Amino acid sequence: MKKIFPKSLKKGAKIAVISPAGAVEPSQLEKGIEMIKNKGFEPVLGKHLYTKFSNGYNYAGTENERLEDINWALNDNEIAAVWASRGGYGCQHLIQHLKLKNFTEHPKWYIGYSDNTVIQSYLLKKGFVSIHGQTMKTSSFGVTPESYDLIFDILKGKRPDYTLKSNQFNKKGNCEGELVGGNLALIYALLGTKYTFDFKDKILFIEDIGENFYALDRMIMSLELAGVFTKIKGLIVGGMTNMGDEKENKSYEESFDEFAYKLISERISKYKFPAVFGFPNGHIHDNRPLLIGADVKMKVQEKVKVEF
Repeated sequence: MKKIFPKSLKKGAKIAVISPAGAVEPSQLEKGIEMIKNKGFEPVLGKHLYTKFSNGYNYAGTENERLEDINWALNDNEIAAVWASRGGYGCQHLIQHLKLKNFTEHPKWYIGYSDNTVIQSYLLKKGFVSIHGQTMKTSSFGVTPESYDLIFDILKGKRPDYTLKSNQFNKKGNCEGELVGGNLALIYALLGTKYTFDFKDKILFIEDIGENFYALDRMIMSLELAGVFTKIKGLIVGGMTNMGDEKENKSYEESFDEFAYKLISERISKYKFPAVFGFPNGHIHDNRPLLIGADVKMKVQEKVKVEF
């Protein structure tokens, strides 16, 4: 299936801001919404952006309310891009009921990460590329201005290229393929469903936050048992934040948990595909965007290049 890239945004284009998962406070989005305006675009807020519904978790509204917002944002022809306010949990409630009639005729960029991996997997099943990047809400560790600037570059038509430092856990080699993945917990949660990623001949990206090491190993083992590592051409590992004892990391470097990397490295050691560790994307300060569904070239030598 040929992948579809949404059109570049023109000055004044409308960007919908919605909350498909966890609840969010207005104060947490003020800077992000103002940033959209300062970049020359018009933010349009979802009806239930700030709604709250508690049902074992603080959701941004009931399932029907969140569904109403996302289906509006995806299908309103006046909206040029859809930016998730945050992740958390709740996107799995929505994917069985997403509608793409107008979206298919007028594709638009979907921007988010974390729980939004579910939405991005769904869109990729339909052939649409999306942006795995920073949400409107920043976490306690903040986010670099470049993390947002690079998203706006993509919205204007530019493809990202990255040159990285070497990492002790890297596996050398070169590969090229379509990028899939996102948050490891959601990749794991979708395994065995019709919404899971197609891993054959793909380059897989994973990141996560707040998982005990045994839980991380369980998820990686599930990927192995599902045959994922026999199918992929390459692996990119991003932030592994607050892992193990879940103490809050205090620096950007600590977001790349060395023991988490060691566990992953040991599990994939018998496979021949190249692997990059320490990619700046995930629940980290320097959260640089990736294009889910786009072809990517990965060169892992003394220096690492990831090019779209």
